[in-house]
Amino acid sequence: MTAFSIVLLAMIAAFLGMRLYSVLGKRTGHEQEPVLPRRDERPAPAAAPVRLDEGDGASTLPAGLPGGSGLVYEPSAEAGLRQLLAADRNFDAGRFMEGAEAAYRMILEAFWSGDRDTLRDLCDDDSYEGFVAAIEARDARGETLDNRLMGVDSAKIAAVEVNRREARITVRYQADISAVTRDADGKMIAGSMSDASQTDDLWTFRRQIGSSDPNWLLDEVEAA
Repeated sequence: MTAFSIVLLAMIAAFLGMRLYSVLGKRTGHEQEPVLPRRDERPAPAAAPVRLDEGDGASTLPAGLPGGSGLVYEPSAEAGLRQLLAADRNFDAGRFMEGAEAAYRMILEAFWSGDRDTLRDLCDDDSYEGFVAAIEARDARGETLDNRLMGVDSAKIAAVEVNRREARITVRYQADISAVTRDADGKMIAGSMSDASQTDDLWTFRRQIGSSDPNWLLDEVEAA
């Protein structure tokens, strides 16, 4: 798997808020740092660890998250989910989405703060290397990010692929993020803390079916 195609390269020339675009491209000095590096400029990010709890072996599709309303998946993902449930009877989509939402926040905050240890735990090798490259480029410019995840409006499984013994799940996140880039003196050079931008991104996590490791790794991030 090559792309962020999730924790390192997954999390600038005019994006105002924070979606995916180059962190390594040319800058005029006031472009907004992206929420995550652009997919074509980074290795694939590994997904944050999402633990699968033991299931009861049922192959029925989940209705929604505990205490929530609506489905945890989009209609286009139903066939893939059924295929995954047939291959891994312990898979629980509701539990997965609880972990995927936590992973989303952890990966974003780790990238923004430059927390390499957390990224290492949540990403595959390519993704991690991509994130580190973006962090190092930011550090070399003497810049820091003062970003805030204001809230996740929606998070649903958008696609599921089962290939041989590997499963890949794509989650669509719609969230509000406020972003500010500061220079070495702490002066704001881009963004705004008063205005949040709405993002609509697709994060793909992967895991080997039957593996003793229950964690899912971020494999790819792209704008929807």
